[in-house]
Amino acid sequence: MSHSMEERLPPGRTTRRRAAVERVLASCDSFMSAQQLHAEMAARGIRVGLTTVYRTLRGLEAAGRADVVRDEVGERLYRQRLPDGHRHYLLCRRCGLSRPVESDIVETWAERVGADTGFAELEHTVQLTGLCGRCQAGPAHGG
Repeated sequence: MSHSMEERLPPGRTTRRRAAVERVLASCDSFMSAQQLHAEMAARGIRVGLTTVYRTLRGLEAAGRADVVRDEVGERLYRQRLPDGHRHYLLCRRCGLSRPVESDIVETWAERVGADTGFAELEHTVQLTGLCGRCQAGPAHGG
């Protein structure tokens, strides 16, 4: 039976690394890709493998502890979910700025669709993208 490198690590080591990933994600205000988060951790002197970053982010998403949107090329971007629950965001396509938006009407609609169709445990993703005020006013740049 083969074991991944992460499975061969001492028991506490993976948990510490995953906790570090979660801490850095929580300290960031914008959505980040796994690669961006990995680079941010390296800049802070935190050594962790990119595979651990991916696994941790997927685990946070599955546990409902991270919100996820996709950028214009389909890459998954992550942000820590706030304690008050699931949110929807308006995301600037140019600089990546994200703002939570009022979404009670979306949640009510999703509940009604579930009730009307007999479906349970519905999940949904609503993503709004545009250009923030700063990007509208400034020259085009990669952010």
